[in-house]
Amino acid sequence: MPTILIIDDNETIRDGLAHTVKKLGHEAITATGGIAGIEAFKAKRPDFVISDLKMEGPSGVDVLRALTALDPDVPIMIITGFGTVETAVEAMKLGAFDFITKPIQPEIVRLKTERALELCAARRGRRKADALTDYLTAEAEAHFPELVGNGEKMQSVRRTVEKVAASDTTVFVCGESGTGKELVARAIHRLSKRAAGPFIKVNCGALTETLLESELFGHEKGAFTGAVKQKPGRFELADNGTLFLDEVGDVPPAMQVKLLRALQEQEFERVGGEAPIKVDVRVVSATNKNLEGEVAAGRFRQDLFFRLHVLPVKLPPLRERREDIPVLCQHFISKLAPKTNTRVKAVSDAALGRIMAYHWPGNVRELENAIEQALVFAEGEEIAPSALPQFLQGGAEEDRLDVPRELSLPEILDDLERQLILKAYAKAGRVKTETARLLGIKTSALYYKLEKYSIE
Repeated sequence: MPTILIIDDNETIRDGLAHTVKKLGHEAITATGGIAGIEAFKAKRPDFVISDLKMEGPSGVDVLRALTALDPDVPIMIITGFGTVETAVEAMKLGAFDFITKPIQPEIVRLKTERALELCAARRGRRKADALTDYLTAEAEAHFPELVGNGEKMQSVRRTVEKVAASDTTVFVCGESGTGKELVARAIHRLSKRAAGPFIKVNCGALTETLLESELFGHEKGAFTGAVKQKPGRFELADNGTLFLDEVGDVPPAMQVKLLRALQEQEFERVGGEAPIKVDVRVVSATNKNLEGEVAAGRFRQDLFFRLHVLPVKLPPLRERREDIPVLCQHFISKLAPKTNTRVKAVSDAALGRIMAYHWPGNVRELENAIEQALVFAEGEEIAPSALPQFLQGGAEEDRLDVPRELSLPEILDDLERQLILKAYAKAGRVKTETARLLGIKTSALYYKLEKYSIE
């Protein structure tokens, strides 16, 4: 749970801000002045600080300098009155995250708090990425070079992979496209007792039924037009090793029967052949489809599903493990910079903030592509926002928002939020649950906002 420190010698403002923060589901700690605030900061190490500018004793600027020296990653927002806005702007030049004017509006506090916590996560993630890069390379990647990320969900995946690799049972890997299903399959093979044997892959969704049968089981010379010589299939090639059946959910119904028999008997015949061929193969399969749903719809055999779905490994989408994004960015820079742009060493805070905020429908594969493109266009030692792909810059026509300059700041924020909701609502086909997912909010919160802005 994020912790927000509120420093203000005005009890009413202090308690009001604490109430707003708690309603957002965060922990609020308060301090009555600059000295107490600095001590509370040292004791609690909060994720965000809201400090009044004018206080008895150390001013908000003094507090800003002290806290920034203690932890430069923590965003600090200054509370200012009408007559001290210029001083607040000076505070921002010294490193303040933002400022907020009195009278304080809870909705503005909510929006700025969410942005500050995202920035804090990005900064800390980047710092952690720098600190963890050597460790991950020397330690974690020594055991799992294929699986990058040290968040809780990836640690859980690693524990599962270690357990299933120790057995010799069929494994089923599921997850969205781009989550790294093949990498998991390779990790399972490398950690298994079959590691000295071959790892053979076949993409079941990329071949027609006839070609798939030939690829899996091989063919004899003259079995069909173009079969000018005998060819061993992938099952044969994987003997004493691991066969990875990628996109197994796309196997045609007629081939499912033959695949089931090969799995059950560890035996098959080449296309055009009669002699049975025995193999010793461990099968790891993967799909981005809901295979149980395919079974229910009659498109996938239930007995084959049970034969494949013995030890399941589920991979989380990237949007559910955002804490790994900074480490992944650094990993891809190290991997791709030698062939694209050797000057680049890291991602800037501003660029990382945009990367962290994106929902990544293409998952890790899409992130890698984005970093590779950014490396090509980067001009310094860091990837700046201008080097990022267009979809991360918000520069596409459909992603532009009109900023009504003649309105007050609270009105502008309301208007921008309404525009964002309308765009997401249209993109989701007016499906509220999908709209909430695109916006990264709860469905109940979306209903409130639809009513607030009179969106039918």
